[in-house]
Amino acid sequence: MRRAARTGFSLAAPLVIALALAVPGGAQVNQDSIDAARQAERDRELEAQKRRELAEIERQARENREQAGKLQKQEKTEIGRLRRTERSLNDTRKRLRNLQSRSRQLDKQLESTRLDLERAEISLASQRAKLARRLRNMYKQGAARELEYLLSTSTIPQLLARWDFLVMVAEQDRLLLEQVAARKEDVQSAKQKLEVNLDEVQKNENRTSQQRSRLASLQQERSQSVSRIKTQRQAYEAAAAELEKTARDIKRLLAELEARRKRGGVPYTGNFARGKGQLDWPVRGALVGHFGPEKHPKWGTTTVNNGIDIQAAIGTPVRAVAKARVDYTSEDYGTYGQMIILNHGDGYYTLYGHLSEISVSVGQEVNAGATIGLVGDTGSLKGAVLHFEVREGGSALDPRGWLR
Repeated sequence: MRRAARTGFSLAAPLVIALALAVPGGAQVNQDSIDAARQAERDRELEAQKRRELAEIERQARENREQAGKLQKQEKTEIGRLRRTERSLNDTRKRLRNLQSRSRQLDKQLESTRLDLERAEISLASQRAKLARRLRNMYKQGAARELEYLLSTSTIPQLLARWDFLVMVAEQDRLLLEQVAARKEDVQSAKQKLEVNLDEVQKNENRTSQQRSRLASLQQERSQSVSRIKTQRQAYEAAAAELEKTARDIKRLLAELEARRKRGGVPYTGNFARGKGQLDWPVRGALVGHFGPEKHPKWGTTTVNNGIDIQAAIGTPVRAVAKARVDYTSEDYGTYGQMIILNHGDGYYTLYGHLSEISVSVGQEVNAGATIGLVGDTGSLKGAVLHFEVREGGSALDPRGWLR
């Protein structure tokens, strides 16, 4: 159609010019017509160019959407793999803690069983020594000795008295034999119990060794996932987006906790505000994350840090910075990992994230300096750190202004 328009113009243009030359007095009108025709042609060419540009833009947009869809799937796969690995790590750490607790119980049982066996063997040896002495005396005296002792009496009462005495001796001999047999049974039972305990200890050690191997494997897998996220821009940006989503979830959660605090009859209160600038650090270590916007040195991605990140070894005790009530705990809160929220009253909260273990429960009252958990790396892309926040209602405050 565009070609037809151009062809029409190429045929019409000479005709218009010829008519303009042939008609006297119409030169000005004819020149205007020529200019209008030329302008119309330029407009049509411009329109065609714009249409081509629009088609190219739509093609690029379509390709970008397709590429973005592929990247999004990759990002979800990488972040999802990291989260699954962290959940497996948490489960494995729990099993290890349970196995270690079981190991301590078995050690106590083993020690108790060994003591029982030792006491039973000492008692058996004592009873056997008594029995041996008795048997030697009986052998020396012979069987006729007791009959002679009984018949050498001169009166019936004396005879009856000696008879009773011999009956008592026989009863003592019977009890001695029973005690020896009982002690033997005790020793045998203690030995069997010891063998069972030793077998259980060995099984527990094997299970512990398996879980430790699994833990090491999962830690390596997690490290690889974190490394991939750090070295792939799209995966890192996906992680940053998830961090921002978790931060928004935290804000909503704190708003719910605050609303619950205000609804709950007598509001929980304290003197947290008076401690500003005087609070002890929850854990000691280098600051590897600062409050406010943080710009990635390689990708230039900016994320907002609502707290600070304190580097410390996994397993380092984390302490409450002030007296509080435990309002919330989670073993898997997105990019915050294992997390605790303490309510200090009057709308003030502190948050502790990336823990490897939680040592408190919701509703529990804790004093300043009390251990509430252990440092970990759950949900963290910075390694083993404690993520610490101070909040007034839902608003994040710079923790460094509160710590001394």
